Amino acid sequence: MYADVLVSINTKQNDKRFTYESNFSNLLVGMRVIVPFGSRKLEGFVLKVHNNKPDFEVKKIISLVDDKPVLTEELLRVGYYISKKTLSPLITSYQSMLPRALKANIDTSISKKYETYLSLNSSEYTLNSKKQEEVVDALKKEDKLKSEMNEVSSSSVKTLLDKGIINEYKKEIYRTTDEDYGDFCDVQLTDSQSFVVDKILKSINDYKTFLLHGVTGSGKTEVYMNVIEKVIANNKDVIMLVPEISLTPQIVCLFKQRFKNNIAILHSGLSGGEKYDEWRKIERKEVKIVVGARSAIFAPFENLGVIIIDEEHSSTYKQESTPRYHTIDVANFRAKENNIPLILGSATPSVESYTWAKTGKFELLELNSRVKNVMPEIEIVDMKDELKNNYKILSKSLKEKIEKRLENNEQVIILLNRRGYSTTSICSSCYETLKCPRCDIPLTYHKENNHHLCHYCGHKEYSDVTCKSCGSKVLNNYGIGTQKLEEHLLETFKDSRVARLDQDTTRAKNSLESILRDFKNNKYDILIGTQMISKGLDFNDVTLVGVLNADATLNIPDFRSGERTYQLLSQVSGRSGRDTKKGEVVIQTFNEDHYSIKFAKKHDYIGFYNYEMKFRKAMSYPPYFNICIIKGSSKDYNMLFKEMTKVKSYMINEKIIVLGPANSNIAKIKNMHNVQVMIKYKKLDDIKEKLEFIKNKYEASSKLKIMIDVNAISM
Repeated sequence: MYADVLVSINTKQNDKRFTYESNFSNLLVGMRVIVPFGSRKLEGFVLKVHNNKPDFEVKKIISLVDDKPVLTEELLRVGYYISKKTLSPLITSYQSMLPRALKANIDTSISKKYETYLSLNSSEYTLNSKKQEEVVDALKKEDKLKSEMNEVSSSSVKTLLDKGIINEYKKEIYRTTDEDYGDFCDVQLTDSQSFVVDKILKSINDYKTFLLHGVTGSGKTEVYMNVIEKVIANNKDVIMLVPEISLTPQIVCLFKQRFKNNIAILHSGLSGGEKYDEWRKIERKEVKIVVGARSAIFAPFENLGVIIIDEEHSSTYKQESTPRYHTIDVANFRAKENNIPLILGSATPSVESYTWAKTGKFELLELNSRVKNVMPEIEIVDMKDELKNNYKILSKSLKEKIEKRLENNEQVIILLNRRGYSTTSICSSCYETLKCPRCDIPLTYHKENNHHLCHYCGHKEYSDVTCKSCGSKVLNNYGIGTQKLEEHLLETFKDSRVARLDQDTTRAKNSLESILRDFKNNKYDILIGTQMISKGLDFNDVTLVGVLNADATLNIPDFRSGERTYQLLSQVSGRSGRDTKKGEVVIQTFNEDHYSIKFAKKHDYIGFYNYEMKFRKAMSYPPYFNICIIKGSSKDYNMLFKEMTKVKSYMINEKIIVLGPANSNIAKIKNMHNVQVMIKYKKLDDIKEKLEFIKNKYEASSKLKIMIDVNAISM
């Protein structure tokens, strides 16, 4: 018997299968094996098992890593689809789909976790002490943990084991524990929710994509759970995706209340061992539902009934490292493979998704009103006027509204999409900005750690840093981050309890869940944070949302900046007044006339969409054209620009639009210059052959790295 094996090697032939002889009768496609490769031993995936003896000498498979496939037949097809769609090596597609413990990597060492149990072995025995009797009496009722019995008497346990009166055995356990999330409260669906659920269930055995456009607080999650209930009642499986780890705790709580322990969780906040355990719950068919972020789309279910992607507009569904897949593309592929519906949900759908719904490619379902309350009233504050009256951080209106909420024992959420203390440090002598020496961005000052930090490469400069231009040690800090905002709020509202949610406060395990739980339990009055607080969070007592520096996303040179600003403002506004209390929102901006802000104020997605589509059409952007970015990176800028000019000249043809070369938005990261060429195209076939040529041409280059993002969502 022979096997074609895919191994991870850094050559131009990294998609090539190598044939090995096998003496293992239980060898199956999708297993990992250890094979000889030159002088090395490598792990690889078995892609084919056959009896066709090659006409050349073959080596033998050394050993099997698995006793059953880690990649199902469907996941093997998914990996192949990703590889072809993104022009990435097949091995990277398969590796990206699996938890670290199951990747084809000879150095991986994540093991199963076991606990030692004791059981009664004999009905005939003589006991010599009361402690021995106590141990045996306990084991007559049920097997017990050895550690528990050792607390009674470790010497008695040892004696009983030595005499063979009791046995010990290992039992595998999972690292994640099943918590009690309370009981499920049955919710009566509104007429609109019932209509949507019925529409979806009528197509439950057909491949179809639904776009559920529902305003914040309209009960999309309840729709999802009702559909899921019907699907698992038919003994089928469910993948439910959310865009951010911060959304997972609340979703998990709701789902655990309703579906108890029938759920596995997959997201990047889990340890390698925890991911391994959750994956095996799915593999062993112990659960019917997986809830998680992007990578959960690869859950190894073999009887899928529905795939649901909440907040489908989120950019986090796009993988920004090789392979650069979009989760919605993968979900669509799996839905088609399984002949099941795909549900995309959002209060602010991506322009592309809404276009496909308008043109009939997707079926549009709408929830136009909130279940419990009306949409919050939004006030736009022009900060140019506020600065004249010395209101620098909080406008007069927002300050007064916060005071009112604190008096009424209500809660406040404030969004500031910039972590750290201050965003820029400038020399007081020569006015040079303190920048990262490795990246083309200013360093951010973090007061808690008393250092200036690069948020791209992690470079640190401590507080006694001198100006690189003139040697001055006097630096003035400008701008505001979440640390400074927290300090300002505590100074302004003396008796308030303030929590901060950003990457700095959520590094420790379970810290994010802890902060959100405490805020829900009213241990804090004000929650401030970056965009991780903008989506999905549902707190009954939040009646005011403030947005500081709403212009931040508008200042990014990207064709989606208007769309992302509208989505961010609409989503965070939706955190206010979700229960029976009326909600308000204050948006502080220096650009109150921008269309994304004006439409967000009116909760007018359709108005925003129509305006945005005119811009997209005029500029040949998605959905009218697709975008491909070819980015080159090198330490040698002149050589890089010269080569990227060659790339542009090679790509030009009459069916596409080619722009550049030009510096990327971040022109230098980790001492590597970045230059890109943008291609606007209609069909991938118009550019695929040339992209393959460019990929192969530069693949082995040590001086120039080329990255191709075939369906880029940002510039």
